[in-house]
Amino acid sequence: MDFMKEFEKWLASPALSGEERAELEAIKNDPKEIEARFYGPLEFGTAGLRGTMAVGLHNMNIHVIRWATQGFADVIAAEGQAGKDRGVAICMDCRNHSMEFARAAAEVCAANGIHVRIFESLRPTPELSFAVREYHCQAGINVTASHNPKEYNGYKVYWEDGAQLPPHHADAIAKRLEEIDIFSDIKTMDYDEAVKAGLIEIMGEETDARFMAQVTAMINDKATVEKVADTFKLVYTPFHGCGYKLVPQALKALGIKHLICEPKQMVIDGDFPTVSSPNPENPEGFYLAIDLAKENDVDFILGTDPDSDRVGIMIRDKAGEFRPVTGNQTGVLLLDYLIGAMKRAGTLPKNAVALKTIVTTEMARKVAESNGLTCFDTFTGFKFMAEKKNALESTGEGKVIFSYEESYGYMLGDYVRDKDAVTASMLLTEMAAWYADQGMTLFDALEALYEKYGYYAEKTFNLVMPGLDGLKDMANLMKSLRENPPAEISGVKVAARKDYQDGSVTDTATGAQSCMELSGSNVLRFEMADGTSVIVRPSGTEPKIKVYILTQGKDAADAAANVEKYGKWVDTLKK
Repeated sequence: MDFMKEFEKWLASPALSGEERAELEAIKNDPKEIEARFYGPLEFGTAGLRGTMAVGLHNMNIHVIRWATQGFADVIAAEGQAGKDRGVAICMDCRNHSMEFARAAAEVCAANGIHVRIFESLRPTPELSFAVREYHCQAGINVTASHNPKEYNGYKVYWEDGAQLPPHHADAIAKRLEEIDIFSDIKTMDYDEAVKAGLIEIMGEETDARFMAQVTAMINDKATVEKVADTFKLVYTPFHGCGYKLVPQALKALGIKHLICEPKQMVIDGDFPTVSSPNPENPEGFYLAIDLAKENDVDFILGTDPDSDRVGIMIRDKAGEFRPVTGNQTGVLLLDYLIGAMKRAGTLPKNAVALKTIVTTEMARKVAESNGLTCFDTFTGFKFMAEKKNALESTGEGKVIFSYEESYGYMLGDYVRDKDAVTASMLLTEMAAWYADQGMTLFDALEALYEKYGYYAEKTFNLVMPGLDGLKDMANLMKSLRENPPAEISGVKVAARKDYQDGSVTDTATGAQSCMELSGSNVLRFEMADGTSVIVRPSGTEPKIKVYILTQGKDAADAAANVEKYGKWVDTLKK
């Protein structure tokens, strides 16, 4: 694509507002910036679109939203009149321009004769997945950039099962977007007129009530919560986002009496003024919550990301200091607790299954299998876990009680097909209260799990590669690791190489080749002679390569030393 030609096309378009035109005029003497914004469109994948908010083809703005929605509308229309009548559910998060973008998407759908159900205001991502299923919609759209920094926004798309779009539909949209012009081929109509015509319907508290009825039906042990309710306390922060209303509602329904919400971060604000990153994976964002927890002698802190699909926890150690719990550890704690709680309540299915991604700790498999469950791996992304859940349950092969990935995402129940921080927050709190009744903190509980199941350790390294050059660097690194795979890493022999692109497995000692069940994803896995796994994959949503070290040791120090040892090899990849 000729980026200067595309820049000039945008500059001349009558679709641009005066403010947007002025933004482009301001960069007309900066070819590098023009190239960054116009060298090509944002890539439409199974996660939809995500990028920084600015005027340009490679950015998130109202024109890109309309264009993406027109492509999606054409795919929905291909389902026939029934698909258009079933329509689309639309949701948005707390970010700047999210409501504006969501309404623009609604206007395009309505102009294409597609019925729209749009939330009156911001809602958690899992409620969008729920709404698609509850109202039997053909599809869903969520305007969110999840836990990305404030400069970002995104556009997630869902299909009729409430999961993010499967690859063949994403490919169909991407192909359609190549065929339509971003300005001249877009249908749109006035929002208020579409509401009057019955093409746009507003969702509000009645949908919240239906969703929350499903969430609270997941409570396993309200009686134990009631036993400790007078003394059990927790601090919660929504990081200025969508969890501010429904997470406290779920915790109160659980029976929590002493819920302390961080007041500054309960304020909805797309600029996220109190944090540099609104991501519960980053412990520094919890500083206000930690202060509040110390003031109130609280052992347990919950934090949900801006669209309330991820949740992170902080726990107090024996020295009285708050420490983060990784997504891997949180998932293992919750899986072990749920199995026990369901056994105690007599609700554990005979063919119970746990799902995890290929980059999630092997400790989850140990917990599942030690308790008589089957554990399956999927690719990263809840659409793949939703797909596996649907496949297992439709054949009667298994009943999935828990699905999770290491990046703080947990899926429970049958009413959503995506990460759900509302339900997960409630059950994590139930778990913390249950352990409190046993005279244990979650720090004690985690130590007990390591003693029971073995000392596992994991770490994710992020090799950030921003901009146009970064995309090339990412591709080159993956190409190099395929063409010249390491024979050893950090002084340990590579026993087997797995390439999830083609599903191939290579035994390095014999050269023998075999195939895996999973294929079709740009991921490399090196199985080491000491049992460690080193996994390398480009992020699907951010400009970085992620390297995962999954290891085990004879004790905590040994496992940590393994992580450090393999981390030194990761450092060499940056050069």
